[in-house]
Amino acid sequence: MSLQERFIASGFNGFNDQQIVTLILSLCKPYREARKIAKECLANYSNLGEFLAASQEELIRTGITNECVSYIKLIQGLPAEILKRKFVKQPFYQSSREIFEYLYYTMRDLKKEVFKAVYLNNKNEIITTVDIFEGTVENIPIHPREIIESAISHNASSVIFVHNHPSGDTTPSKSDKQCTRDLVFIGKVTQIKVLDHIIIGGNSYFSFADEGLINKYELDFLNLKIRSTLSIEPDPYSRKGKYSYIEPPCTHDVSKESDKFHF
Repeated sequence: MSLQERFIASGFNGFNDQQIVTLILSLCKPYREARKIAKECLANYSNLGEFLAASQEELIRTGITNECVSYIKLIQGLPAEILKRKFVKQPFYQSSREIFEYLYYTMRDLKKEVFKAVYLNNKNEIITTVDIFEGTVENIPIHPREIIESAISHNASSVIFVHNHPSGDTTPSKSDKQCTRDLVFIGKVTQIKVLDHIIIGGNSYFSFADEGLINKYELDFLNLKIRSTLSIEPDPYSRKGKYSYIEPPCTHDVSKESDKFHF
């Protein structure tokens, strides 16, 4: 029984990664050639996910034609598109698990860190998902001004940030926490609510909202605002010794293009 017949009969049950790649390539190449290329590909990529996530240039270098690349990218993109159509214009943000399932297929095998923003309207329905920044394996340069401008241009009422850890370890770094805190502060000032920041790695994720950190950062902002309101000094222009409020200086000037955070 051929691979195609086996797949039709029982799906991917009993298939290994090399057989699945062979099956995909056999759609556009003779079986023997597809099997040979599949073997070479799995020597370069450690698993099926990495193969599907490879760039067009990388795939072509292994002897795969543009036609086959189209099939591969179609197969890779379909799960994400199906999930997107399931969630868009539906009451969306109910759990971090839904966000993880929505973006998992497109982010789990990325070799670089990518920072995404999921924009939502005032009914918590998805407007769109945007790749904001891309970085090296170690870090992503984060520009708060660009994030806010993007959110405003999409008429977003709230936002969920998502980025991946290529290492597979979803533990947030100190920089991850500081950046998220700053973004929550900026969101409070601009009235664009930060609902969550999710880190995807391997088959798992970390949610700042689930761990109570988004609420903690909102309380931090409220406490700073209260302290700024209580920062008073005598009004020199008042004969009655009244007090005027003195606002503390802003810790981050988001109007400067040079302002950035690093994961």
